[in-house]
Amino acid sequence: MVTLAHLARPLTALCGSDRPDVGGKAASLAELTAAGLPVPAGFAITTAAYRQAVAPLDPDGALGGEISRLDPADAAGIAAISAWVRQAIMATPLPADVHEAIAACYQALVGQDPPAPVAVRSSATSEDSESASFAGLQDTFLWVQGEDTVAEYVRRCWASLYNVESVTYRRHRGVPEQGLAMGVVVQVMVDPRCAGVLFTRSPVTGDTSVVVIEASWGLGSALVSGDVTPDSYVVSKVTGEIVKRTVSAKLRQHQRNPAGGGVCVADVPPQLRDAPCLADAEILALADLGRRVTEHYGAPQDIEWAITETGPGADPSGAGAGGRVVLLQSRPETVWSHRPAAPVAAPKARAFDHVLERMQVPRTDR
Repeated sequence: MVTLAHLARPLTALCGSDRPDVGGKAASLAELTAAGLPVPAGFAITTAAYRQAVAPLDPDGALGGEISRLDPADAAGIAAISAWVRQAIMATPLPADVHEAIAACYQALVGQDPPAPVAVRSSATSEDSESASFAGLQDTFLWVQGEDTVAEYVRRCWASLYNVESVTYRRHRGVPEQGLAMGVVVQVMVDPRCAGVLFTRSPVTGDTSVVVIEASWGLGSALVSGDVTPDSYVVSKVTGEIVKRTVSAKLRQHQRNPAGGGVCVADVPPQLRDAPCLADAEILALADLGRRVTEHYGAPQDIEWAITETGPGADPSGAGAGGRVVLLQSRPETVWSHRPAAPVAAPKARAFDHVLERMQVPRTDR
């Protein structure tokens, strides 16, 4: 494994500054793991592995320049070049040493027969930064089993760097194509009772005094894809109380496909459709998780989480009604943090004039 460490290595052997080597998601998960937060065990396939694999497709680097010149409004042009690159990546044989590195880390991670299922997740060098978020634009594959299958889905993650949505977003944001690369994270799969997202400032108002939690039954992909209207909970950071809760009718859920690997969409059992996903203790445990992550990074975060009864990487301290909190991802909040702050009040000649203004009583005889 020592000679292959430049191609794949465990999250525990990485840190936050390894973003250029493993991509944004992997570097963030490694940093959160090192901070003692409840992240499922896993490993990362490096950007060096990606570059080695795709080098024959673009030996002189002309492809990046061609994409950089595309107009973000040229949907047809983006679709054509994106489709060509994805097909070329999938058709290119995986280098033997890259496959060997993936197989070695995979066996060290699951270490059993039959092997435990894993999640194979894209981790581009450009994603989850303070200036841009690529959430949902590149691919993740769940319930993957077997080293050859994992290797195949790694290539699919590489190809998703050139999804139409991802290329279009990069062109709109002016993200350079030169130096762009894709790492991949492989993590032990957890089977959640429910999952969702957590915002450590309100995504609607920008209020930093609250935590907003959205939750649905099963895998969080149901919420991200818009297949379900989630429950919503608001927790005050000041009082620690749940100040608002909205329980929605949750008709659909994403779950493991019982016929094999992957995910399927299923109806939520009738008795759970109008039931809250989270117990109060779980809501408060999630709010505390948000506090810990925000304190670690020193900035508001958008967090993906799951509640699982059991599972590697689960945090027993997050128990509530038998549930355990698992942290799946954290990225900087990129909407409100880039809006200019409005002044609290218009400036006045004297500081005391602000006091006088607050003391004025409006006349009622007009």
